[in-house]
Amino acid sequence: MSRICHIEIDDSNLPPSTPEIEQERKVAMFDLMEDNSFTLPKRDDRTVPPGPYQLSLSIRDKRLVFDVTTESGDKAAEFHLSLSPFRQVVKDYWQICESYFDAVKNMPPSKIEAIDMARRGIHNEGSRILQERLEGKAEVDTDTARRLFTLICVLHFGG
Repeated sequence: MSRICHIEIDDSNLPPSTPEIEQERKVAMFDLMEDNSFTLPKRDDRTVPPGPYQLSLSIRDKRLVFDVTTESGDKAAEFHLSLSPFRQVVKDYWQICESYFDAVKNMPPSKIEAIDMARRGIHNEGSRILQERLEGKAEVDTDTARRLFTLICVLHFGG
């Protein structure tokens, strides 16, 4: 049961999303709930409550906050990550997404595929950074990291 069973994004301080950003968010959340791997490793002598977990993602004081509770709502963990390591890759990701959204409207399939490959490469880089930043705090597989990275992008850049 090492998985996320519910996820919330605290976007209360963000401007309204564009339709494209909202679609990215919905797809990431749907895919995350369908299949994910999320484990809290044992730290020191503390007992780790078993999953499944509820996860709340937010930005507080310019830090990315993972607030993790058990399915019954008991506190399991909370950790704060600096946004600095994510800034450039998030910026690059949204720039390539804009190019992709524009390309879908009026470019041939070969150009769309090339842009999509670049987008996937940047997305993979973001998920790799996330897995590194979560080391010792939470263990996630590559697909889970990719979906969480998308949600971080939504939080980081807002609308």
